[in-house]
Amino acid sequence: MAPRPAWKGYLKLSLVTCAVELTNVVTHTEKVSFRVLNRKTGNTVKRIYVDSETGKPLGDDDEIKGYEVSDGDFVHIEEDEIEAVQIESSHTMALDGFVDKASIQQIYLDTPYYVAPADKVSEEAFAVIRDAMAGKKMAGLARIVLYQRERPVVIEPLGKGMVLTTLRYDNTVRQPDTVFGDIKAVKTDQEMTDLAELIIDRKKAKFDPSKFDDKYEDALLELIRAKKAGKKAPTAKAAPKPSNVVNLFDALKKSLSSDGSSTKASSAKAKLAVKRAKPKASAPKRKSA
Repeated sequence: MAPRPAWKGYLKLSLVTCAVELTNVVTHTEKVSFRVLNRKTGNTVKRIYVDSETGKPLGDDDEIKGYEVSDGDFVHIEEDEIEAVQIESSHTMALDGFVDKASIQQIYLDTPYYVAPADKVSEEAFAVIRDAMAGKKMAGLARIVLYQRERPVVIEPLGKGMVLTTLRYDNTVRQPDTVFGDIKAVKTDQEMTDLAELIIDRKKAKFDPSKFDDKYEDALLELIRAKKAGKKAPTAKAAPKPSNVVNLFDALKKSLSSDGSSTKASSAKAKLAVKRAKPKASAPKRKSA
């Protein structure tokens, strides 16, 4: 069954418009999920809203959203009043700028969605916009109202479709300096950096998400199977916590030996010796006048 679109509307490039729909890239289906039960009866429980003053439960018709304008003073807002708030980005994503996707810092990227034409009539215009961006190797900037919030987005070609990624507002992003500012500048030893680079070279791999496995999920399933069979919960040995490296150089050398075969380690050390033995290029002699 095709996934339900998260948003339907229009994609607009100047005077060219096409109907599109957004579909979640990430599925939120959990392999293992738990329900809250009454320990005494084993029955499932449910949450209900209660009045904070009287303690009485509320019916659905008694609930209303409120915005606090001052301490304990709320403006009442009906659901249909919120739904009636419409701006252009509620139904149209206007591409109003284009950037190199690589120029957007990772810290601003939020949630991805697939973008596809919503009907046959829109397929040609959709393809033109997609192919034009692909030809220029650019991504488009736009805005969209999604889940009752206007969000800046970046849209880029992806195969026969496109992918949209919502962006975080600048004032919601903690800048790196606020966290990294107290890290002192360290002059690293070139020989140790060379060793670390050799370790990285030996661990090069192609990105393959199919090889990712959820070991915590597996451990939960093992627990569930044991409990279902009437057995005790399996006791797992705590993984040893790594200690601070006392001698960084020795740790790097041991890493070369322990992370693979001795042949590979010897080859890596040979490469390091060649790298260290290479003479530095001398500056060109100045020609006399």
